[in-house]
Amino acid sequence: MTLRRIRDNEYVEEHGGDYEDFEPGMLIRHWPGRTITETDNTWLTLLTMNQHPLHFDRAYGEGAEYGKVLVNSGITLCLVGGMTVQALSARAVANLGWDKVRLKDPVYVGDTLYAESRILHKRLSASRPGQGIVTVETTGKKSTGEPVIVFERSFMVRCRETAREAPRSHDTPQPGTAPSPHEAS
Repeated sequence: MTLRRIRDNEYVEEHGGDYEDFEPGMLIRHWPGRTITETDNTWLTLLTMNQHPLHFDRAYGEGAEYGKVLVNSGITLCLVGGMTVQALSARAVANLGWDKVRLKDPVYVGDTLYAESRILHKRLSASRPGQGIVTVETTGKKSTGEPVIVFERSFMVRCRETAREAPRSHDTPQPGTAPSPHEAS
């Protein structure tokens, strides 16, 4: 987390970064982790219309290869990807895609997952001046250390000068609040 001073003794919390904040080779350990519940797995599996009983039918799961219900791999991808947003792409202009998604180990209800990302490369956008593309490799691991998912993700961010010029929604007073004495004219 970074604090940005907006007035005397007043700061706003910032997440994510500008193009210049990322360097190839950087390793970022994301926090906090997340324990997957039975409700998470059942609801999200059914919400996405995945009707494979291995994800929500305990009796079926006990008779299958792993001997219990498996967490839907789509949930694993979304959860681990979501863990990275605060540090990496909270101020991104666009998410550009995921590549090379690999499932390494099954995930079960009750497993706690953590994520870490390594910056693979970055480049300035050829078609969007003032913006750049950052590519990361993210690994999701169980609390016991076994990797469960690895994927690459690319996203577009502003370059620092462009980011400074863009309006930030948290700089403007919210409805029902009075402007500070420094803002009043």
